[in-house]
Amino acid sequence: MKFRLSANFKPAGDQPKAISQLVSGLKEGKRFQTLLGVTGSGKTFTAANVIAALQMPTLVVAHNKTLAAQLSQEYRQFFPANAVHYFVSYYDYYQPEAYIAPTDTYIEKEAQINEEIDRLRHASTQALLTRSDVIIAASVSCIYGLGSPEEYEKVNLKVQVGEEGNRRDFLRKLVAIHYERTSADLSPGLFRALGGNVEIMPVSERVIYRLEFEGKKIVAITKVDPISLEILGDVSVFYLFPAKHFITSEERLAAALKSIKAELKERLKELEAAGRLLEADRLRRRTNYDLAMIGEVGYCNGIENYSRHFSGKLPGQPPDTLLSYFPRDEAGKPAFLTVIDESHVTVPQIRGMYEGDASRKQTLVEHGFRLPSARDNRPLKFPEFLERVGQVLFTSATPSRYEKQVSERMVEQVIRPTGLPDPRVLVRPVNVKGSYRGEVEDFLSEARATVKAGGRVLATTLTKKMAEDLTEFVKKREFKATYLHSDINTLERIQILSDFRRGVYDCLIGVNLLREGLDLPEVEFIAILDSDREGFLRSETSLIQIIGRAARNAAGRVVLYADKVTESIRRALDETNRRRAKQLAYNKAHDITPRTIRKKVADITEELKSERERAVRELAAIDRTRFGGDIVKIIKEKERQMSEAVKVLNFETAAMLRDEIRELRTPNSKSSKKTTERRAVK
Repeated sequence: MKFRLSANFKPAGDQPKAISQLVSGLKEGKRFQTLLGVTGSGKTFTAANVIAALQMPTLVVAHNKTLAAQLSQEYRQFFPANAVHYFVSYYDYYQPEAYIAPTDTYIEKEAQINEEIDRLRHASTQALLTRSDVIIAASVSCIYGLGSPEEYEKVNLKVQVGEEGNRRDFLRKLVAIHYERTSADLSPGLFRALGGNVEIMPVSERVIYRLEFEGKKIVAITKVDPISLEILGDVSVFYLFPAKHFITSEERLAAALKSIKAELKERLKELEAAGRLLEADRLRRRTNYDLAMIGEVGYCNGIENYSRHFSGKLPGQPPDTLLSYFPRDEAGKPAFLTVIDESHVTVPQIRGMYEGDASRKQTLVEHGFRLPSARDNRPLKFPEFLERVGQVLFTSATPSRYEKQVSERMVEQVIRPTGLPDPRVLVRPVNVKGSYRGEVEDFLSEARATVKAGGRVLATTLTKKMAEDLTEFVKKREFKATYLHSDINTLERIQILSDFRRGVYDCLIGVNLLREGLDLPEVEFIAILDSDREGFLRSETSLIQIIGRAARNAAGRVVLYADKVTESIRRALDETNRRRAKQLAYNKAHDITPRTIRKKVADITEELKSERERAVRELAAIDRTRFGGDIVKIIKEKERQMSEAVKVLNFETAAMLRDEIRELRTPNSKSSKKTTERRAVK
């Protein structure tokens, strides 16, 4: 199936030129290209047009789960008929195994797996193995170990009407691919046998497949709603992929156990020869216990530390990852496009994953907690990552030195479709060195004029404490001010930003949260305090990113408060002024009058409110017509709604529904009491 781009608008500004240059560069075989797109220039839409032109499966890598979710949603809007999936770490909570030698403290691994995210991961890998029109928006989880795609694909079951085989043999096949039997409700990866029928919920779906057996043949396959048990239709064939990514045959398992024992024997010799008897005894007891567990049940806690033995790879060889599931051409080279979003942040993150993991593993190995092969359960090194991806497109408003060095083509996207230029930027001295007094008074004067004209004000400080103190000071001057930093939870941050846009606050003060990703068109004035303090928060990249927050308002302006013009300030000013001159010249040549973006204040909190109201209406309808007030079935319906919310990456709504389910399950809740009363009447 081909990628079909769907959008209500056409490329504008610098987008047509950028699309043309990037597509021609990719067709010419250029390995690395960079899209230098200023804030608000529509880099994702440009990348979507490139994907549609090339018709290649695409991996989009982001530096965190939230950005990956946002990108996944955007690409789904652009490609509604194609397979756009989301692949991130499936841990809700993860405490890695570690040992702190100075205090002799061992920290056991703790993890909570999000089953819905695990389902989305399976949907991603299955799409890659069965379709060519696939886009995966992923976090750096994509460079961590995953089961072999060959083994994963090899053991998938094709289930079809008319297939020969008795029911008992079919159940054995399900167990062999890690499906678990239950007599209770089904969830992904479970099956149950009822009379002559077998009901299965695939690991990547929320629907039941009911198989009817007669003799030694499947005579019918029916899709069933898991909550209402309504018949959704008949199918003639469907595919069942394994319920786990790590698949091992009996032969491979036997070979792995033998290999682990051989490594243990060799390592114990080394430790004992060095006189490290405590470490040797610790390793012997731990490994033998793990071997007994694996031999008995096929699993042990921390089994991933033995992954090299199960995969059959040699010491030091990189693990299979999500990249292994993407297609390759006849010569074995990657046949997909990789887009690295916000590359100035994402590339360093990919680079840094290996070293941090290796240091922790080395400590565990040295002190006898793990065999040396545990070091091979690791993320990819950066060169290994590059070997496993094909052509790469970096996208960033502020590409780093690495992107500039390796890119064979740098494509600028400076002209926005809206015609808005970068803001005017001024540098003003602090006046009273080492004190906030001078810059704060000037800031208040600028802020007062901005607010009087109906605009909003942002100010950035260097620390959370400074943000809080400045907020209190500004409030005393009769401003409606608040602060925003990482100690504030996600939903509260969203609410603060929404209130800021509505005018509940006219001044917002923060630290690093006022950089990438904020879309606040009402902001007319930004104050960057202590601009001359060289460092991460006042680097050239950070300054350009902060300045970009004022690029959605025609009256946007920025003041950098500094006693001296640092190299970072100078470069940031030069780049901003260069872009602004080019943008203004374009507007003049095309008779464009920039206008502030008018964007409805319809944030996620409003969406949650409407979702809640909709859910209440749905629940009332369900209560009346389908379930007759049955609390168990109502909870199941809520769970379905929660699953659907996660499926479209609406995690806030999912969290709200989760809380409602907990409330419904509480014996003293109003809903539970009402249901109990109803049943008593009946």
